[in-house]
Amino acid sequence: MTPHTAERWRATLERHAHGFGNLCVDVFHYVALFAIGAATVWSAVVAFLGMVEHGYASIDDILLLFIYLELGAMVGIYFKTLHMPVRFLIYVAITALTRLLIADVQHHDQPGMHLLLIAGAILLLALATLVIRFGSARFPSVYAESRQAGGQEP
Repeated sequence: MTPHTAERWRATLERHAHGFGNLCVDVFHYVALFAIGAATVWSAVVAFLGMVEHGYASIDDILLLFIYLELGAMVGIYFKTLHMPVRFLIYVAITALTRLLIADVQHHDQPGMHLLLIAGAILLLALATLVIRFGSARFPSVYAESRQAGGQEP
């Protein structure tokens, strides 16, 4: 076997291994996305049926449905763009903290320092969203610019 033949075999093997590795990663992404999406829909349906069974929906229940909606939107956006928008994670956190704040106010008569801490955390997350939106508008990524120009992903 000549060195040239061995190098060709190595290059062919590397190309096939790289292709197989990419296929495995893509399969994992799609299976995980479907599993997360299905779990989100399942949880939302169970929560909704619980509301129907009780005959009413509390603000806590409605905010929980908003969390499921945001998680579903995140899965959908990731499925279409293969990018996870950090803002949606922050929206989920804001909604969860709001739900915690409302539940805490409803169940405890006396306000405590923890209410101020939760409100401060919500404000901090809202400011983080503002900074992220400003940064993405002011300094768009190379990926965003190439998509707007109709180009391919880098």
